[in-house]
Amino acid sequence: MAQAQSALAGIAVLDLANYGPGARCTRILADYGARVIKVAAPPGRAGAPAPIFHAYAARRGWQQAHINLKAPAGRDAFLALAERADVVVESFRPGTAARLGVGYEAVRARNPGIIYCATSGYGQTGPASGWSGHDLNYLAMGGYLHTGGRGPAGKPVLPGATIADAAAGGMHAALAIFAALLQRGQSGAGAYLDVSVTEGVLQLMSLHIDEHLATGAEPGPGHALLTGRYACYDTYACACGGWLAVAAIEPHFYRNLCRALDCAQWSERQFDDSLQEKVRADFAAAFLRRRRDDWVAALAPADTCVSPVYGIGELARDAHLNQRGAFVEAAHPEHGTFRQLAPLLAGMERGPSPLRAGDAAHSETAELLRGAGFGEAQLTALRESGSIA
Repeated sequence: MAQAQSALAGIAVLDLANYGPGARCTRILADYGARVIKVAAPPGRAGAPAPIFHAYAARRGWQQAHINLKAPAGRDAFLALAERADVVVESFRPGTAARLGVGYEAVRARNPGIIYCATSGYGQTGPASGWSGHDLNYLAMGGYLHTGGRGPAGKPVLPGATIADAAAGGMHAALAIFAALLQRGQSGAGAYLDVSVTEGVLQLMSLHIDEHLATGAEPGPGHALLTGRYACYDTYACACGGWLAVAAIEPHFYRNLCRALDCAQWSERQFDDSLQEKVRADFAAAFLRRRRDDWVAALAPADTCVSPVYGIGELARDAHLNQRGAFVEAAHPEHGTFRQLAPLLAGMERGPSPLRAGDAAHSETAELLRGAGFGEAQLTALRESGSIA
């Protein structure tokens, strides 16, 4: 049942992040009902590639302000918006926001209750804080790449999703902001949030890291159940060339799987390390006898923890995901109507279809600054100086 009011209704967020973890964070906040204002340099000044129209849910629910933060008048315009905001999100290199005059101290001086979220790859302090990086770097330093699958010559396999940006960064930041908003509601105090994406990866890797810290073990590929040690938790090819994921961890699920594959001889030897290669070989031979979708139809409803390995096109056609409303229509002023992922996290409202996509070139700067008390003469001067667009 849809909520009567969105969780973040009435919360205003200024977003200085063009992409990566900060933009993932404000995507989440917007889909929970926050009013997100994307603050970007006027066109032609940023030096960054043009945004991809469908990225970040096609900018639905975001407003856009074009402000040149390097100009003193642009900085002052941003601070005027910050006076009326609840949250600021930035993803500059540590120290950059402060040098521009839009760091936490400058904003807090104008708005003591502000929740200021600084997202960075390695955190605002420490020997690595100044390093540049992207998703792959944070997954590498956080241990994710080492414990995952390996290619030829032991090469760590590139992940299929930007897990660090999306979860260790974006969801990490959104969760921290939710907590800070809750605390502010009780104390009235704002907060400074130092969101390190790498530390978010450590949180995701906590099972392995805590095992090492407690026992001295060195988790890696094939070390434990979840990294490929046992045949009951693996992927298998099928007759059609498709693949299945098998995660029959609990003994009763595993016994069901063995019976269905005519491998009952292994049903009581699930965690016998001396037999795993034989079990794996028999499972692999069995799965090659039928097509993937035939196996899914037979095994998925039979308590075996089997699912298809989908390509993106396949999941977009999946009956279950479509019945659950995982996809919606979006309407873009230039690119027309297309499908996209719905607001998916629990408690998000999906709204009427089609959802209105945003246009990165559209500016609502003047309207937003009028709301902050700027008059027409001030707006004209800001435009003429190149401070806003």
